[in-house]
Amino acid sequence: MAELYPLRFRPIFRRYLWGGRRLHTVLAKSIGDGDDYAESWEVVDHGEDQSIVAVGPLGGKTLQELVRYRGAELFGRHHPQPSFPLLWKFLDANQTLSVQVHPNDRQAAQLDPPDLGKTEAWVVLDAAPGSLIYAGLKRGFDRPVVEREVMRGTVELCLHRFQPAVGDCVFLPAGTVHALGAGLLVAEIQQASDTTYRLFDWNRVGADGRPRALHVQQGLEVIDYGRGPVQPQTPQATDQPHIQRLVECDKFVLDRWQLSGSQPAGGDHRCHILAVLEGAVYVDGDAAKEPLGRGQTILLPAAAGEVRLESRQQVTLLDAYLP
Repeated sequence: MAELYPLRFRPIFRRYLWGGRRLHTVLAKSIGDGDDYAESWEVVDHGEDQSIVAVGPLGGKTLQELVRYRGAELFGRHHPQPSFPLLWKFLDANQTLSVQVHPNDRQAAQLDPPDLGKTEAWVVLDAAPGSLIYAGLKRGFDRPVVEREVMRGTVELCLHRFQPAVGDCVFLPAGTVHALGAGLLVAEIQQASDTTYRLFDWNRVGADGRPRALHVQQGLEVIDYGRGPVQPQTPQATDQPHIQRLVECDKFVLDRWQLSGSQPAGGDHRCHILAVLEGAVYVDGDAAKEPLGRGQTILLPAAAGEVRLESRQQVTLLDAYLP
């Protein structure tokens, strides 16, 4: 039986009306024709949505197969898990996304079929001038006010908004009302859930000429009305000078690395998702035997132990893992 090694997966592309072309033009992903490529799911184990190992002896295996049959080696200290609990993706918002909200674990467990809640975080990779992020309610906006504005089709009046800069990290616990604005390309780490309640879709129509479905009552029930204006995270220093802590919560930890030369990763008896934002890095044990470049992602299984990262240039990468 093949030992677990750093795993590259085939991306799963999602096309939505708000997508664009930057998954190819900025992140060099091999997408097809069309200008509506919205998301690249890099690491996912959620029902029929399955990451498939791209190279090496385990090529063709799904992430769920690894969870089911190699879970102790994959997760280390976090074994057992029924499925891989995190989902990593890149999003290209050529148009503004719908105003939406996600349930928490308790609320999502009551769905049929049950799901995880969806706490998430974004890191901005590219931002057109004037691009906006809508995140959290303005102070003093309670449920009656929000419900009134939703029914009027003016819920954006309730939302805090700001112009993000490249490198900003935005943390969105479940229950936070939010929308990603036009002109933004982001990396996202989230719980492995696809439950989204749309409150408002900017009066758009889909390819069939009809408005997309809204989920107003479900959304109003799961909003955290105490979640006020959301600002970008303030990066925190760690005990390693090349690593900043962006988010630490009960669902995941997200760190940003700035490295050059050689650095170890992993070796702490848990798995890590590494995604390159700038530059390129060689990962020891990577079956592809080529550098991991911008917009590429790799999963370090716990059993792989400490892995050396080697770069000949300054590299920025994100490291996401279970707490």
